[in-house]
Amino acid sequence: MAKEWILNSAMNRYQLNFKRNVGATSESIRKCAPKTLEDWRTYYYANVKSESHIEDLGRKLYIKITEVIQAEVDDITEQDCIDYMKQLVINRTYDGYMTEIQTIYGQLQNLLNVKIEPAPDEWDRLYNVDFFIKIKEKYIGLQIKPINNALQIPEIHKEYALQAETHKKFKSKFGGSVFYIYSKKVNGKKEIANKEVVDEIKKEVERLMK
Repeated sequence: MAKEWILNSAMNRYQLNFKRNVGATSESIRKCAPKTLEDWRTYYYANVKSESHIEDLGRKLYIKITEVIQAEVDDITEQDCIDYMKQLVINRTYDGYMTEIQTIYGQLQNLLNVKIEPAPDEWDRLYNVDFFIKIKEKYIGLQIKPINNALQIPEIHKEYALQAETHKKFKSKFGGSVFYIYSKKVNGKKEIANKEVVDEIKKEVERLMK
């Protein structure tokens, strides 16, 4: 397994399995429609790439592993490994966390100053709810909808009408309303399109806190 992992990693790194090197294998095998492995081998060497060409790729792979990669491995120090682990655990985890905070979910949680949690799969199926806010023993439902342009709004309103009954059931069972949050991209970043919903949710939170 270790040997295969090394071979596969090096092959992908140097793109030796790319179409320009080995040809369009998926398309070629469909054209061949082989009944046996030998059928495919014969067809490939005759019509796609020669056996000597594939052997040359194998020799190139061997050089990359034994010369280039080996030299890189020899250059790695204990401190490099320590620094990498710290970078992975501390820096990259933090970067991932900040990216998550920038999503609609994170933005909304900060604006409302309440904990927002992913809804159970059952709630998604029964009530069309993606997230929830727990207030005492009651719940507010949230559904996030990405939109690309104004043309989608009528479609979303139509969907809302179809889901209205499930949202009524949610409120009847859990005490809180379900709110739609529309998500749009502005300069490559997600933003809440219907910002007025934040005040509406705040009012619902206040109502349930009483």
